[in-house]
Amino acid sequence: MSATVLSVRGLELARGTRRILAGVDLDVAPGELVALMGLSGSGKTTILRAIAGLEAFSAGHIDVDGLVLDPGARLHADLHRKVGMVFQFHCLWDHLTAVQNVCLAPVHVYGTAPEGAATRARTLLTELGVAHREQALPRELSGGEAQRVAIARALAADPKLLLMDEPTASLDPARRGELGNTLLALVATGRSLLLTCHDDDFVRDFATRVVVLADGKVVEQGVPSTVLTTPTHEATKRLLDVKVVRPAG
Repeated sequence: MSATVLSVRGLELARGTRRILAGVDLDVAPGELVALMGLSGSGKTTILRAIAGLEAFSAGHIDVDGLVLDPGARLHADLHRKVGMVFQFHCLWDHLTAVQNVCLAPVHVYGTAPEGAATRARTLLTELGVAHREQALPRELSGGEAQRVAIARALAADPKLLLMDEPTASLDPARRGELGNTLLALVATGRSLLLTCHDDDFVRDFATRVVVLADGKVVEQGVPSTVLTTPTHEATKRLLDVKVVRPAG
């Protein structure tokens, strides 16, 4: 088994004159749940988009389970069999039911027979606890249900790496705990997860490792209970200082 599912080296990306990523190095091993943290604008979501082939980068390389993306590469034909992405706002097709959303890519991109795709979709929805909502449209789903359908859709091609952008953003504390347990069950099968997150309690409880970004670079990483309790870099300290501020009253 490979030591890493994801290897990122020297990743650089700019939008116009603004440098978003300034030489990111990052690894994710099989069975790891790695959380990217950082203040707004630090480059967290941009890293996910580059790994998923949704945004071209200018320098460095990305290796996803042996598939190497070079500068300028986008939407490699084989990439989405190796990596799935769950967007912050789920991005389900409004006119399709939950099960149809999960079946869409296997049938229309990978040529899977509709019957086989539906069987796989229902298995995933069952494992994620939303089989009873398979005929619901996205507008009929709760935020947590929509997220689980989006996870099922991302897993439909059985990728080794799952990317998630701010998965806890719209969830209450009980739902965050449920999500965490769901993600732990996924990594227990050997799948790898890389997610962005602003919730340090969630990261402490469920992540294998935390990676802190600032100014487009990795500035600190390690076991969450250590990094988030005794941070050594000023950027991590600022991140935690901002997070403990509460409105008056």
